[in-house]
Amino acid sequence: MSADSTASSQPRTTDIPLTNAARWRAFAVAAGVAAITILDLSKVNVALPSIEQALGAGSTELQLIVSGYVLTFGLFLVPMGRLGDQRSRRALFLVGLILFTLSSLACALAPNIIVLMVFRLLQGVAAGIQMPQVLGLIQQIFQGAERGRAFGLFGATIGLATAFGPTLGGLMIALGGPDDGWRWIFWMNVPLGIAAIAAAVWVLPTTRVPTGRRIALDPVGVILFGITVLALMWPFLFTTGSPDDDPRRWWLLTVFLVFAALFVAWERRYAARGHAPLIPFTLFRIASYRNGTLLATSYFAALPALFLLTTLYLQTGLELEPVFAGMVTIGFALPSALASWVGGNLVTRIGRPLVVGGLIMVLVSAVGLVIVAVFASPELTPWLMGTVMILGGLGGGLVISPNQTLALADVPVSEGGLAGSVGQLGQRIGTAVGTAVALALFYATIYRETGSRDSLVVYHDAYLIGMSSVAVFIALSFIVSIVDLSRRRAAARDAESDESDEHRAGPT
Repeated sequence: MSADSTASSQPRTTDIPLTNAARWRAFAVAAGVAAITILDLSKVNVALPSIEQALGAGSTELQLIVSGYVLTFGLFLVPMGRLGDQRSRRALFLVGLILFTLSSLACALAPNIIVLMVFRLLQGVAAGIQMPQVLGLIQQIFQGAERGRAFGLFGATIGLATAFGPTLGGLMIALGGPDDGWRWIFWMNVPLGIAAIAAAVWVLPTTRVPTGRRIALDPVGVILFGITVLALMWPFLFTTGSPDDDPRRWWLLTVFLVFAALFVAWERRYAARGHAPLIPFTLFRIASYRNGTLLATSYFAALPALFLLTTLYLQTGLELEPVFAGMVTIGFALPSALASWVGGNLVTRIGRPLVVGGLIMVLVSAVGLVIVAVFASPELTPWLMGTVMILGGLGGGLVISPNQTLALADVPVSEGGLAGSVGQLGQRIGTAVGTAVALALFYATIYRETGSRDSLVVYHDAYLIGMSSVAVFIALSFIVSIVDLSRRRAAARDAESDESDEHRAGPT
């Protein structure tokens, strides 16, 4: 059966007559919940020393607190994106939000590290349920230039959440103290979650109507996909750069290759039999979507690693308090929010060159951070890094939301949730790979040079070498953006040539 006929077996998208105010109210709720979800990717990192002290957690358990959330988040993105496209985005959004709120409450009350780990994993599941619904909803209720503005605001919101996470986490530790400050990080999700649930029930539209036909989620595909993602992300998520890291974990990449091949073969067979596959590979025939997803994956291999390495350098190298180390990223957050809004408004007119310019600014900022770390005095370093972050924030705002708009521009609305969730999965995989590479380089340098050189020089070298991987991933994003820009310009020239030929031929 053809791809068209497969797509037609899905439920229809409901054309709901929403007013402009109703669309933006729904957007505000969805983007706010996405921000809470993303905050938990970064604000918990600064709480790890407090959790270790309060609950007697070991290094593996602490790693699971951070990496387990990313892992379950990534595992559930694509299946829930497909389910949201087929059924009800609103219902799944509420399920994910309620589960996230309850698991946050359980984390805040956790009596020991085992309970905390279990409910932290459930938090990731909840995030993986609700995030695809946010992206699908934006894709569905906005069109044209208004969609660009919506993704611009969404990018600004996510940028603020990502960059303010360490600052907020450090503030909670400072207010709650070393024993209970980490609990405050989870407690804050509870009132926010309750308010968001009430708002979602009130303002989110119903985006699907039942058709009377039950659609399967491809259970075999879900299992194969889950094993594939797990085998890919696990060795990277559990890389710390320590000599104690078990090298046998890299054998899981062999498992990844085997199950990735099985997944692709199964999905093609499943689609050929007339069913709706978990991932319709026809999506990747859309060049704008394929290139945008590759760009975002590489970019997110760089950006979280940049934040993490900078915070680690300031905390461990310069012995800055967590809250002050986190505040350095404010220099990135505020300009990023502004640039995301501007970029969202300009992307439909300027297109891919906007992203190219943004990536150049981020790359220059990354180089500037290393120069400051190596040559500036310890007293001036945090201030100068915060200043350099401003340029990176302006560039970053011109990358994320415009790229999201360009990537999804040609994707059918009926597959908006799935397409968005595949993109989000790419970002989570990029984060896992990029963070693992950067941390391995950073800590390997410290282990190698400690005792043979001055401690501050050791951290200079570790930061320089770790940030080199960040620069490489940004450069990869830049290359993809240039390839896509060249493709778009070639397509525009071909279109102009065809139009000129038709004009010369005259009426037939």
